[in-house]
Amino acid sequence: MSRATLSELDSSLYPQVWMQQNFTDPHSLLMALLTGGLVLDPKDFTKQLLANDTYQDWIHASVFGRYIQRSFAAFYSQTEDNFNMDMPALFRAELMRHAQYLPLGQVLFVAGNVPKSARFDKLFTSTVNPATAVLGAQKIKQDALKSGRENSQILIVNQIKVVGKQVVGFPVRHNKRTSERTRNEVLVLEFHDLRLVNEQVLSSEKLTNTAMPNDTAVLLRYYELR
Repeated sequence: MSRATLSELDSSLYPQVWMQQNFTDPHSLLMALLTGGLVLDPKDFTKQLLANDTYQDWIHASVFGRYIQRSFAAFYSQTEDNFNMDMPALFRAELMRHAQYLPLGQVLFVAGNVPKSARFDKLFTSTVNPATAVLGAQKIKQDALKSGRENSQILIVNQIKVVGKQVVGFPVRHNKRTSERTRNEVLVLEFHDLRLVNEQVLSSEKLTNTAMPNDTAVLLRYYELR
């Protein structure tokens, strides 16, 4: 089946200027968010995305939006409903019909640990909004603190770079009138390999972000997706 490649998004989004600071790429913006050099509401970044013609092409590439993605995720995670046992495959096949290849060099973000099932299922949800990823990671850490789970003081963010031409993704179009509009998600549906290439620990001494406790460390993982 012939499949188009989405236009380059990052090259049309960057450089960006926030609080009189210039950010040339997604990584520099993410680092500023993690270290406290920049405070950015995910809604503000979403406004930039929605004003971008390339992102508009991304999210209007198909008729599907958040509803079909949420339904697909619900069916895919169920294990006991035999009546619906074929639905995940049907949903995935339909999503694949409308999905496109992600452009080389595209940077995606995932808050918290990348699901262990991602490599096996060739499936995970990411975002192109770095502020959303940081906020999501903070929420995951806060939930871990409340439950007393191990490593609850570590805030984890994953930066994933597309380095292969066969990565299939589905940009999700969100309802602008709901809180989901800041998700700016990309559902990755097919790929050959997701490889961890580096880890960077930002100790509490290097952080000036007052939203984080003094004993919080940030673990930034770098992945290549092909």
